[in-house]
Amino acid sequence: MDIASIIGLILGFGAVIGGQILEGGHVSAIIQPTAALIVLGGTIGATFVSFPLANILNALKDARKVLFPPKDDPEAVIKNIINYAAKARRNGLISLEQEAQTVKDSFTKKGISLVVDGIDPQKLRETMEIELNSFEEHAKASAEVFEAAGGFAPTIGIIGAVLGLIHVMNNLSDSSKLGAGIAVAFVATIYGLMTANIICIPISTKLKLRLKEAILQKEMVIEGLIAIQNGENPHFIEQKLRAYLPEGGAGAKKGK
Repeated sequence: MDIASIIGLILGFGAVIGGQILEGGHVSAIIQPTAALIVLGGTIGATFVSFPLANILNALKDARKVLFPPKDDPEAVIKNIINYAAKARRNGLISLEQEAQTVKDSFTKKGISLVVDGIDPQKLRETMEIELNSFEEHAKASAEVFEAAGGFAPTIGIIGAVLGLIHVMNNLSDSSKLGAGIAVAFVATIYGLMTANIICIPISTKLKLRLKEAILQKEMVIEGLIAIQNGENPHFIEQKLRAYLPEGGAGAKKGK
């Protein structure tokens, strides 16, 4: 579980609620079902208009990655590549055919299959980079959905504020209804800003980070398989791949 995301959500909402309490207000004052309906309904509606249903469903599924990061491990990628290199060095590239049948990652599986087929290293790189670009285009759509929702929410909040003020203007003769209209007006703006800046935009940012991590690992796979295809020493391959790790440099170990 991503502790940073949990802390961020708690701090974000806690700061708003805590500020309301410190100012002497009541939490109930910022709980307005009407404002929530306007902002959340309007934001979701605008997002549905902007993207195909499949993209929205994928975005909702990928949102889990914010709290539950993928279990992919760059160290495991390096270890597997080194094992493939050692096996190919001992028994030839054809010996990796069995690995292609057992590996779970489809990207790695396709790369190993191409290596076994004896494809030219340059062609191997071109083919795998096309796969990588396709993966990136599909994966970044989820971040774009939340980014767009984060752009819509504040504007929808302003619409809610205007509707609240219209309600106030229509009931100037009845002072008992003025408070509710003014409350909806201001709370709708708050909901719009909170939805955008505490939920949607941060989720989009975190999904982009997850995507960068996934792309990095796939680039490691490409470089590793090309090195295997070229018959490079497994130790040299390891040093090359470790340069991709956040710490950088040969021989660096990833902190646990």
